Amino acid sequence: MERKAAIELLKKYNTEEFHLRHALTVEQVMRYFAKEYGYDENFWGLVGLLHDIDFEKYPDEHCKKAPELLAEINAPEDMVHAICSHGYGICSDIKPEHEMEKILFAIDELTGLIWAAAKMRPSKSTKDMEVSSLKKKFKDKKFAAGCSRETISKGAEELGWELNELFEKTIQAMRASEDIIEEEIKNL
Repeated sequence: MERKAAIELLKKYNTEEFHLRHALTVEQVMRYFAKEYGYDENFWGLVGLLHDIDFEKYPDEHCKKAPELLAEINAPEDMVHAICSHGYGICSDIKPEHEMEKILFAIDELTGLIWAAAKMRPSKSTKDMEVSSLKKKFKDKKFAAGCSRETISKGAEELGWELNELFEKTIQAMRASEDIIEEEIKNL
């Protein structure tokens, strides 16, 4: 599948900058992890890009409407499974099985928390963010209250990682792609 078709599908069902930015962020973080672990960056990236394809227009059918929308671009079954598994225990009964699915599950909420924390920094960037700063925000349940700490913790546990490791790697991934995402947002 080509990224161009995925972007067009994303824009068809997502118009709010917040959702588009989140999709691009998760795409880049997934690409980072794929590269780090020797997997197909394009496939992992497309899964990240389209993981919330149904959320903006169909929030009550999140991860349930996705297969229908993904069929418009003939998304392969393994991609559909991966996308639907990121809502496991929340809005989906499809369990993340593969390493890619577990990483997506772990980083989805975390990227939102990191972005919210970055916006509070004087630099408004992840480029100077440290794990210790993120840990403080993670412990403050009132900060970015919509980002589930339980899901983030469960994701790290499923991967067999300490929270600090997940935090560090995800911050690095976001830091490495921040400029790319800003440029793409301008061009969408």
